[in-house]
Amino acid sequence: MCALCGVLGGAGHWTDAAARPGVFSRNTDPVQRRRERYDRVTAASRVLRHYGLTLSDWQSSSYVLSTATGKTELVDNLGHLWAAAEKLLGRPCDPLDPALIRRLEADGD
Repeated sequence: MCALCGVLGGAGHWTDAAARPGVFSRNTDPVQRRRERYDRVTAASRVLRHYGLTLSDWQSSSYVLSTATGKTELVDNLGHLWAAAEKLLGRPCDPLDPALIRRLEADGD
């Protein structure tokens, strides 16, 4: 499938679901859905900033991942985010990197 078809007709990812008692289901409240998506972008951006990357929402259907030099990757869901980040960087992103953990702790919640 081409990238545009994936963006326009892709199935929802589990990270776009809302927690309900005993089940995860699609969040049907548009305001809450946008707020939760914004929160996910903010949380991922805190980690990505350590690697010099930025993440932004694109039309509430995909994410735009960018380097400081302008390289950009369109990511359809958070499941593909880290592979795309490593591709843009040309090296692995280590979530247990002591420098990253110190930075996140210094930034606070």
